[in-house]
Amino acid sequence: MLIAQDLVKLFPGVRALDGASLRIEPGSVHALLGENGAGKSTLIKILTGVYRPDGGTLSVGGVEVHLDSPQAASRAGVGVVHQERNLVPEFSIGENIVLQRLPAKGGLLDRAAIRAEAKRCLDLLDLDLDPDRRVRGLPVSQLQLIEVAKALSMDSSVLLLDEPTTASTPSEVERLFEVIRKLRDNGTAVLFVSHKLEEVYELCDTVTVLRDGVSVLESTPLADLAKQDLISAMVGRAHSAVDLPARPAVTAEPVLELSAVSTAAGHRDISLSLRPGEILGLYGLVGAGRSELAKAVLGLSAITAGELRVRGKAVNIKDVRDALRGHRIGYVPEDRKEEGLFLDQPVTKNIAVAVWDRLRTRIGGVSAKSERALAETYVERLGIRLSSTDKLVGELSGGNQQKVSLAKWLAAETEILIIDEPTVGIDVRTKAAFHELIWQLATDGLAVLLITSDLVEMVTLADRIVVMRDFHVCGEVVNDHEYEPTSHRVMGLIHQDAE
Repeated sequence: MLIAQDLVKLFPGVRALDGASLRIEPGSVHALLGENGAGKSTLIKILTGVYRPDGGTLSVGGVEVHLDSPQAASRAGVGVVHQERNLVPEFSIGENIVLQRLPAKGGLLDRAAIRAEAKRCLDLLDLDLDPDRRVRGLPVSQLQLIEVAKALSMDSSVLLLDEPTTASTPSEVERLFEVIRKLRDNGTAVLFVSHKLEEVYELCDTVTVLRDGVSVLESTPLADLAKQDLISAMVGRAHSAVDLPARPAVTAEPVLELSAVSTAAGHRDISLSLRPGEILGLYGLVGAGRSELAKAVLGLSAITAGELRVRGKAVNIKDVRDALRGHRIGYVPEDRKEEGLFLDQPVTKNIAVAVWDRLRTRIGGVSAKSERALAETYVERLGIRLSSTDKLVGELSGGNQQKVSLAKWLAAETEILIIDEPTVGIDVRTKAAFHELIWQLATDGLAVLLITSDLVEMVTLADRIVVMRDFHVCGEVVNDHEYEPTSHRVMGLIHQDAE
């Protein structure tokens, strides 16, 4: 029903897909697996017309197609249910289902036609819902199935489900699976993207595994594969983690501790500790709650139970400003362009902004000369490549932007640094330099809490890896920086915890 052959997708400095292939048969449920960064999201965006491939071919129902927009994908019979629901809360169920092609009569919406089409799609799913009911307030399970009905209204012969069970209860998952099996039995080709292997084995017939943008398993019957085979396919590498020089053993008392912490974001009973000169990794798959935990430490989300200690003292951090000024904690966010940098301001101001109080003159202003001297110090220290510190940050490469974001916190003399996804969108050479930089900062005594979805990066840098799933800790791995055994222990904890 759908064949993707040798797909290639290039981004600046990154080859997101490098010959990925996929074949989905009618009347089957096909799993698409791969660790974070393997290329799953890029492949889904190509199949749904969000991205255009730089190489390879696509065919649906035996006909080669060129999907240059989501509308083109819908016309070709490819429907999608995204992880984040795309329903309009104030619209009715019927309006949401037919939203992409609202029926009209005489220039006005044809309410009768909307109801009839919505009822047809709901009946296919055995859903007894009033098409005129507003979507707001419906339970998650029904919202998910309305998304499926929305895809069916476009006469989709191929249905893509991207992490559809992330926020669902077991009963909601079972209801969704019943619907998927019914669609399969009626001849629909279903692609099921998930990181939950127990669900994959329960639901799917065949599997494709992506690793580093390549299909390492392609349309393989699941009955032929043990769970460990799948884990090996997902995490195996042709190369091992990059070797970095040994760092001194960490013996100091912890500077940051969480003891039985629960948060308003949904964490429960989280305990961990971080010492000076140590890189502590937080690893988990989609929805594990890693970034949310970091934000709770920074006061951006409430801690509802347990205790947060900094240098042995229980603290209540109010916000990022309090974290920095009161406790010497810095934060390099995942989205550097939205949260970490002022793109329309020069490098000087971006680096100096966290220490303006320190740079103020007696009359209250901030000396441009002091800003420039500070910026030049960290430009040289971090190897930031630019023609002048007056250059706008938005004009720098991704790697240099990330270094500026890091320089801001180093200039503020932080002692604890939380770094979230440090090398997303950065080319391989710059990534290696960034790894050396983080390693050296820890060698110099900085306590680093590292969050990354790149398992090679995690094994390369972290001394210990705290493994998270569904907003709780499911184990800890002491890292010997040997990729193969360490990655298997990490992934084994995630999937063991899921059972």
